[in-house]
Amino acid sequence: MMRDKLMQVMSRRKSDDDVVIDQPGNEKLARVLNLVDLTALGVGSTLGVGVYVLAGAVAKTDAGPAVVLSFILAAFASAFAGLCYAEFAARVPKAGSAYVYSYVGVGEFVAFVIGWNLILEYVIGTASVAKGLSNYIDALLGYPMKRTMTELFPINVSFLSEFPDFLSFSVVLLLSILLSWGVRESTMINNIFTVVNLLTVATVVLTGLFKVDLYNWNIPKQDIPKNVKGGEGGFMPFGLAGVTTGAAKCFYGFIGFDVVATTGEEAKKPKRDIPLAIILSLSIITFAYCCISSVLTLMWPYYDQDADAPFPFVYDHLGWTTIKWIVSSGAIFALFTSLIGTMFPLPRILYAMSCDGLLFSMFSDIHPKYQTPLLATLLSGLLAGIMSAIFNLEQLIDMMSIGTLLAYSIVCICVLVLRYKNDSDVEFVIKGNDELETSSFTETIIKTVVKYFNLSNIKYANEETESVATIITMLYIFTSIVFCFINVQQQGFESSNDVVVYTSAILAIMLLLLLLLLARQPQSTKELSFKVPLVPLIPCISILLNIYLMMKLDIHTWIRFGIWLLIGLFIYVLYGMNHSVEGRKQMEEPKKRPSSFTVVHPISTIKL
Repeated sequence: MMRDKLMQVMSRRKSDDDVVIDQPGNEKLARVLNLVDLTALGVGSTLGVGVYVLAGAVAKTDAGPAVVLSFILAAFASAFAGLCYAEFAARVPKAGSAYVYSYVGVGEFVAFVIGWNLILEYVIGTASVAKGLSNYIDALLGYPMKRTMTELFPINVSFLSEFPDFLSFSVVLLLSILLSWGVRESTMINNIFTVVNLLTVATVVLTGLFKVDLYNWNIPKQDIPKNVKGGEGGFMPFGLAGVTTGAAKCFYGFIGFDVVATTGEEAKKPKRDIPLAIILSLSIITFAYCCISSVLTLMWPYYDQDADAPFPFVYDHLGWTTIKWIVSSGAIFALFTSLIGTMFPLPRILYAMSCDGLLFSMFSDIHPKYQTPLLATLLSGLLAGIMSAIFNLEQLIDMMSIGTLLAYSIVCICVLVLRYKNDSDVEFVIKGNDELETSSFTETIIKTVVKYFNLSNIKYANEETESVATIITMLYIFTSIVFCFINVQQQGFESSNDVVVYTSAILAIMLLLLLLLLARQPQSTKELSFKVPLVPLIPCISILLNIYLMMKLDIHTWIRFGIWLLIGLFIYVLYGMNHSVEGRKQMEEPKKRPSSFTVVHPISTIKL
């Protein structure tokens, strides 16, 4: 009884009518965004630290020249998740975030988890961009801040930064104050900033072509200095494990392009332009990352890269001072623009969750003069500033990646659950009579096989097929976790264990079988403006890739992420469940259930 009550509370959903648009008179948003605007939005919100910092950092510590492959693998994971995100957005005909969509489509608890992870994504996104900006400026000046602060205020803690970064803290705090005054984004400004950013990337690639040396992609192990981490040399010095570890970090570089999927009400032709803009923006971003990482590792050996500011370092060694300042100026400009973009959504998600009663009410207070969520903006800026000051860039990137990967995984799972949902008005429930209940074990097995393989060829989803699809999905997730964990752990050993190999093979066969079972189930016939193609293949591949990339992140990242989730769980249980606006509304205004009559059958009961 208590368990049913808890499940009812956690799965309560917001109706479409409760999703309010931020426009006077609740008018619909103007459909003004064309394909170019949507693509520029996706590219502009993504290119930043990934271009100017991440390529050098991953090449040096994880993948070597094969960082190109890491970016491609991360792009696939992002593309599949982006398509699922687009369908998730299409299910709710309102502008909003994954938090809003999940609250309407799935339930309150899932919405809270996604919202809590989005807060982590935006906080860490702000902190990481600020850290990248600080590192870049410090590198241009010859690391005066790093030397001084390391001497005066060293932090001798293994999982924190070497010194407190007051520059990044000050930049975030200053920008929070500016945003509190009511700064607003503009599509035209975003397009201009994106063009400047792409011109900077083009400058890097074109100038780098004059110093390309193919030897840097095939350095023998004996030529690598003994005092550096160079692996086995060649194109993949750290092997496939290094490529996948690098992909988990490179995933950070693609976070942000999914903002295209939230423009359903503002796009002129959402059914065509949103999926196309996702593909185009992702292609441009991937091409930019591959070009940047290729040129960088061809110009200079991967093991001698500067993880904080690779381009100023390489240009200094090449004697290209003018190019160094041109590219660095463009990089600082792009990073500052990216910083503004990452800070805008954070107060909004805090405000939305607070208005729904899931977070403390102080975050929903609007300043009477500036008309902004002042306290939410300042407190979120303070938290992001503190994190940028005490963590190094690599730790911030890992924390952001794990939060976003989990959020994307939940979105993909939700798409599967909703795609196999019973949307018809007829409920079909199997009610076995006494004769069927006492059937033999063999007959039970046969009936189970018929049900899970849908040998009856049921064409329309009902309650039974929905339940079967949900069970298969949960089994697929559990099997994926075990499969990814075993394979990631195995990569740490030089020789393969036969037991592990056989176990992995069995789990892989189980995953394919579960995928087949899911594909046999009838899907919802609900009409949507956009649907993910090849369901359940694409969502299932996305879930597997996301889990695998999460497993590649180190234990410290998991511990920090676990603490974050635990804090969120306490807030939801102790505050959100009791203060939920939707919960109070359902208590005050119980739903009027439509009258129904029941037709009894020896095998089934049909409610009409």
